[in-house]
Amino acid sequence: MKTVAFHTLGCKLNFADTGTLSSELEGFGFSRVAFNEKADVYVINTCSVTENADKECKSIVNRALAKNANAYVAVTGCFAQLQPNKIAGFEGVDLVIGAGDKFKLANILNDSFITRKKKVMACEIDSVSDFVATSTEEDKTRVYLKVQDGCNYNCSFCTIPLARGKSRSDSLDNIIQRANDIATKGANEIILTGINLGDYGLDGRTGERFATFYDLLQRLDNEVDIPRIRISSIEPNLLSDEIIELVASSNKIVPHFHIPLQSGSDEVLRAMQRRYKREVYSSRVNKIKALMPNCCIGVDVITGFPGETDADFNLTYEFLKNLPISYLHVFTYSERENTKAVNLPGVVELSKRKERNKILRELSEEKQKHFYQTQQGKQHRVLFEKNNRNDFVYGYTDNYIRVKHKYDESLCNSLVDCTVDSLDNLMASASLLKPALAEQF
Repeated sequence: MKTVAFHTLGCKLNFADTGTLSSELEGFGFSRVAFNEKADVYVINTCSVTENADKECKSIVNRALAKNANAYVAVTGCFAQLQPNKIAGFEGVDLVIGAGDKFKLANILNDSFITRKKKVMACEIDSVSDFVATSTEEDKTRVYLKVQDGCNYNCSFCTIPLARGKSRSDSLDNIIQRANDIATKGANEIILTGINLGDYGLDGRTGERFATFYDLLQRLDNEVDIPRIRISSIEPNLLSDEIIELVASSNKIVPHFHIPLQSGSDEVLRAMQRRYKREVYSSRVNKIKALMPNCCIGVDVITGFPGETDADFNLTYEFLKNLPISYLHVFTYSERENTKAVNLPGVVELSKRKERNKILRELSEEKQKHFYQTQQGKQHRVLFEKNNRNDFVYGYTDNYIRVKHKYDESLCNSLVDCTVDSLDNLMASASLLKPALAEQF
């Protein structure tokens, strides 16, 4: 039996895609092994957001070949779509496969093993219009379910539309069926994922809208028998009052939002070609907190975008400091080929970009610590995972507080009522309010 190993970079969507690729290869007779083990085939699912994507990809290829110099190496993902010929030039790479052919991997591998000729398969991204349903099912506790792919936005710093193609979505009926199948297999939480999740409901072939994200949430809330549904990330201009109100009233959709901001300066937001101003963002956050005071809110922000002055950065810092958010994901701006931002004036020195990044990461730690402190002593239902790490089992509250408890096998993949206790390096301890088998599915 041939063995295959995967290495996935980037967003949760990539992990969902890898999960489906793995299942398909297993259906073709491959046995999956860990990436640090010897394998016949290594599949690297790349990301284009990485600052040094080419160096990172080449390093991972070398790691694979160090385990098996004769291995077949396939590279897919966003970087493979954007720079197929560059990757094909890496020593040891046998197959480069872009967005249009990614899910034909199993058939391609069978043919490639016979010929062992280097292949580059990356069609023009405009021709990619079909939605391919994917999900992670390795960890049956929490499953990432892709419901939308691609993006029709034109943010000036972003290569994702060039790598993923136009916005396209799975049908409502198919998502409900997939979600119920996941629940039947034993998962307790589904995390909805997409490149532009709030834009759910577009047909990739016609460009016509057949549904909205609110429609999807309503049906999932009413028709899927699973304890938890989590929204991974949603643009502020697409986060409507009705979505917030639905989450506030739902017993399934958890009180946790991740809302990209990118900058707290309207001037910088305009240069980024974002579709909102800071007022819209703050109104969304305040609406959430008014209806769900314990809700966790995460934020994406970029430092050092071209033209970002000290005054612009200070606006961002003060804006975030005064908002009731819970944590930040901070990215240092880096130039991307074929984006409008590379031609903008006012390039910020790399050292200043990194300095601003450090300041916001420190703010993130303060925000997260404060949010955790507001939850101490409160009762939450924790979904514990199934791994034993150093005699502890870990899990998440509904509002995304990471907690640990002394390992007990009966806790694994169980929803248990707990009290959030002491904090240790942004990790909370949990005390059980009920026996370990409080609620097991």
